[in-house]
Amino acid sequence: MGAYLVTQSNRSRGRSTREIVDAAIDGGVDVVQLREKHATARERYALARDIRKRTWDADVTFVVNDRVDTAVAVGADGVHLGDDDLPVGVARDILGPDALVGRSVSTVEGARAAVDAGADYLGVGAVFETSSKETAEEETEIGLETVESVANAVDVPVVAIGGITPENAEDVVAAGADGVAVVSAITAADDPAAATRELAAAVERGGGR
Repeated sequence: MGAYLVTQSNRSRGRSTREIVDAAIDGGVDVVQLREKHATARERYALARDIRKRTWDADVTFVVNDRVDTAVAVGADGVHLGDDDLPVGVARDILGPDALVGRSVSTVEGARAAVDAGADYLGVGAVFETSSKETAEEETEIGLETVESVANAVDVPVVAIGGITPENAEDVVAAGADGVAVVSAITAADDPAAATRELAAAVERGGGR
């Protein structure tokens, strides 16, 4: 999974999501996830269609956060699901066997349940304190120990998320994550392409893929 960008326009310092995605692709990002929770369905669709083309041309994996309908409409590689979204099995039935279905988890028990339900990869976090997403108190700062425990408990890729930067990404990957997902570390960086390169390099030093 390597370096994984989660878009969020209100944390992009006035730059468009398209600009951020282009810069991240230039920097070597491996996965782009369209979040944009505050966009309307029509806005999200238009943006997803555009990003699908950009990621397709660059051979970068593209997944849509929450919305299976948008993923189907634009031919995304898959979806990433949280606690309030469709169950993994339902998303699989809609998307088919070849689509990627990711699931957010914060415990070993949740990870095992998601894999049993058919998740292809897990987003594990929040590893460190983060302001990029409203997170329940009990889910904050699960720490490197939980990342390691989850990675050891499942046989699907684990992507760590929450408070991850180029400075701490190597330690997160060394703890067992296959990649790291970030919002602000790329979207709010002075140079998003350079930040992506630094993140990808940190993942590689940690032994990620």
